[in-house]
Amino acid sequence: MADLPSPRKPVRVGLIGYGLSGASFHARLLAAEPAFVLNAVSTRNAEAVARDWPYARVLSVDALLEDPLLELVVVTSPNDSHAALARRALLAGKHVVVEKPFTLDSDEARQLGALAREQNRHLAVFHNRRWDGDFLTVSRLLAEGRLGKLYSFESHFDRLRPQVKKRWKEEAGPGGGLLWDLGAHLVDQSLRLFGLPESVSADLGQQRPGAQAVDWFHLLLRYGELRVILRSGSVVHEPWPRFVLHGEEDAFIKYGLDPQEDQLKAGLLPGADAWGAEPLERHGRLSRGGSVPTERGRYEQFYGQLASALEGKGEVPVTAQSAAEVIRVIEAAQRSASEGRRISLA
Repeated sequence: MADLPSPRKPVRVGLIGYGLSGASFHARLLAAEPAFVLNAVSTRNAEAVARDWPYARVLSVDALLEDPLLELVVVTSPNDSHAALARRALLAGKHVVVEKPFTLDSDEARQLGALAREQNRHLAVFHNRRWDGDFLTVSRLLAEGRLGKLYSFESHFDRLRPQVKKRWKEEAGPGGGLLWDLGAHLVDQSLRLFGLPESVSADLGQQRPGAQAVDWFHLLLRYGELRVILRSGSVVHEPWPRFVLHGEEDAFIKYGLDPQEDQLKAGLLPGADAWGAEPLERHGRLSRGGSVPTERGRYEQFYGQLASALEGKGEVPVTAQSAAEVIRVIEAAQRSASEGRRISLA
């Protein structure tokens, strides 16, 4: 009888950063994917790591990047450090996942993609909201042509946070503010559906008392007759619909946010019965066709697809090139708001 092939050992992962993104998203999604094991974490919050993942080592950034045991490095540090840490990890021979936004400069994003190819390493960007259940539902409706020719697409991601918090995401430095945070998600989803727009117009605001960074934005992306509006605010008592689409034959409206972030924060993992599922009252509606069940969210597909890519089976879930296009649109939005004019991307 022939020997059975031995199972591949899990990929050993080093995680840089243990804030909301590192602790609630990456560590828990990695734990749900048997192809990976969290081996080391770089953070000032060693107590939290010891509580949550007692087998994981706590290392300095330098020690983590230099550790020969680690094969994959996940970067969840503040936005302005993403590019430098990704570059160091690639040069150290690691595969790399970078939290969104990928970089703060589209040229730098493309350069990192080229460096990954030179190093023969895989590089992926964590645009997890490609696997939001509501976005998957919208994608399916458009693919099926249920609305006919589309004329307008609105995507809102609102919050009620009237007080400015003391945290780097709300500071005036590079990469701070709502456009780089939630805006990166909305732009990425739009590019997935429609590609790069012909032009971008933007209004960016700092509305709350003491606001140092953008806490409100309105982006208009043009695609021929189609208009795409992306909006987010920090003082929204009654949220707008998450999606509003108007086509030649029908319209679709959907309220409420995908549940997976809250589920991860509560300790629920992929595979649970309720994972990624929305209640019936949160389902969207077609104007003429009635209720549309929301697809289950599937954040676990990111690391599942990455595991396949590391085995030579397909592409990484989010490429550096596609993430660079998101940065290009954000740059155009900043320039539009600054100069008070439409920015062409032709």
